[in-house]
Amino acid sequence: MKEYDFYIVPTPIGNLKDITLRAIEILKQVDIIACEDMRVTQKLLNHFEIKTKCISYHKFNEKERLNKFVELLNEGKKIALVSDAGTPLFCDPGSILVEELRKHNFSITALAGANAVATFLSQNAREGEDFYFAGFLPKSKSQIEEILNQYKSTNIVFYESPNRLQNTLEIIKDCRNNPKVSVGRELTKVFEEIVTDSAENVIDHFKTNVLKGEIVAMVYADTINISEANLNEKIEKLKKKNFSAKDISIILSELFNVSKNEVYKKAL
Repeated sequence: MKEYDFYIVPTPIGNLKDITLRAIEILKQVDIIACEDMRVTQKLLNHFEIKTKCISYHKFNEKERLNKFVELLNEGKKIALVSDAGTPLFCDPGSILVEELRKHNFSITALAGANAVATFLSQNAREGEDFYFAGFLPKSKSQIEEILNQYKSTNIVFYESPNRLQNTLEIIKDCRNNPKVSVGRELTKVFEEIVTDSAENVIDHFKTNVLKGEIVAMVYADTINISEANLNEKIEKLKKKNFSAKDISIILSELFNVSKNEVYKKAL
């Protein structure tokens, strides 16, 4: 197997058994593990009897650590980057470091593994594969509303903290006229729960259920009813204007929240 200088290693988001065999192997082989919270990572390492040295790397020291990591790699050390849970660089530190290491031509690879967004979406039925990942939503109401209005025709996936969820759902309910939403918490853990309903009903549900742990949520795209006859009529009009099948599928899917693939096939 090819060796790299720097490894991006996903760690379990809840259930320790979700770590991959390759992740364990790499964490044992490298010289140093860069981690957000050494206490959190040490629990994982102890569980799998991994003795590798750890160095803290988090959002408050990521810039000042750059030279240190470059120095270590120049000495021939191998480094693995982990976050507290899930895949690094998904709302976790790492982007600045990866950019710097590429400038120095160090070899970098990422392992497949646990990711809260993928785990959440794989349990949610939805039309189409496209979605907008917003990370953690901004704190101000106006900024949240801006995102909700900008991506009306696309499913919006985001992370949220337990103490902010209810307020965020209230903003979504008012801004998007009580849309369909889905909230997942404690994914892969004993008390895993995914609730999918109108924003109002989900708000009511969590009024009587204590919120703990990491949360992933989705606002479903607005649905606009359009008959097949009406859709075919609009396709023909756009074809007469010399729009390509691809352009027509993009235009009509954005305007009427219909499947791009469906429109594309009809346009052909």
